[in-house]
Amino acid sequence: MSVIEIEQLTKDYGSHRGVFDVSFEVGQGEVFGFLGPNGAGKTTTIRHIMGFSKAQSGTLRVANKDCWKNAGAIKREVGYLPGELAFPKNMTAANFIDFMAQERKITDMSKTNELIEMFELETSPKLDNMSLGTRRKVAIVTAFMHDPDILILDEPTSGLDPVMQERFIEFLLNEKEAGKTILLSSHIFSEVDATCDRIAIIKEGEIVSTVVADDIRKNENKMYKVEFADENEYERFVENTPLNVAVKRPSQNQVKIEIHDENIVHLFSDLSQYQLNFLTEVKFSLEDYFMNFYDTNKSIGSGEEVLSHGLH
Repeated sequence: MSVIEIEQLTKDYGSHRGVFDVSFEVGQGEVFGFLGPNGAGKTTTIRHIMGFSKAQSGTLRVANKDCWKNAGAIKREVGYLPGELAFPKNMTAANFIDFMAQERKITDMSKTNELIEMFELETSPKLDNMSLGTRRKVAIVTAFMHDPDILILDEPTSGLDPVMQERFIEFLLNEKEAGKTILLSSHIFSEVDATCDRIAIIKEGEIVSTVVADDIRKNENKMYKVEFADENEYERFVENTPLNVAVKRPSQNQVKIEIHDENIVHLFSDLSQYQLNFLTEVKFSLEDYFMNFYDTNKSIGSGEEVLSHGLH
């Protein structure tokens, strides 16, 4: 059963800014990753889901409620963590948390106190004087304090230090285990890869791919990096091999070979005829898959070609 349903959402701000014909759904108990760089359209989509903006066209529903017509009910029921934080002035964290508890009619504060302890939140300082990371902790506490079944999270770890980022991922995995339905918008590969069941990639306001996360993790197309003992061995291999050589580096006597799992025996059979310095598998990651849509020539931080080592 779909809990979050987006069908052909379009909001055009001009100059190709906005979102265009965006469609996806999030099933009950599913963690759905919404992956893209800043400015790709993630926050615009989420603001429409939360009823802060009205779509020019398309339909959006959460728990079978229209996101624009029933925005108030959705805001009360959903755990929403915005990417950009805005708090009332001249309130301490404790004041704000108490205010949100009253708004949600929460009388049992055990879940709230558990979150405060988990994220090591000091509640006595004023919100105005807090760092971004501490303000993010306040937002996390108030988003989860009513133990919602549906979570909509926009860049949830932005501003958190690495320790708290890891703690949040652990917390999110526990929420997943409890059967929560989660939409996670992020540009951080590690948190999407660690938590999500399916992933949509958005580019310039359009969904360019939706993929099952395990299909990336268990990709049957493999890439191997090989370095030959010398130039002669390298040239002999390049001239004679029937294998798919995806990358050639003559200056280093290296190649990268793309091959399907079922043909691995052919790889080792062919390479047994040559003298090698090393042979190693290049692990395919979510980042590699993502970069196939954003840059067909190189992978982030590697400067290496990404030709067809992906899912099609």
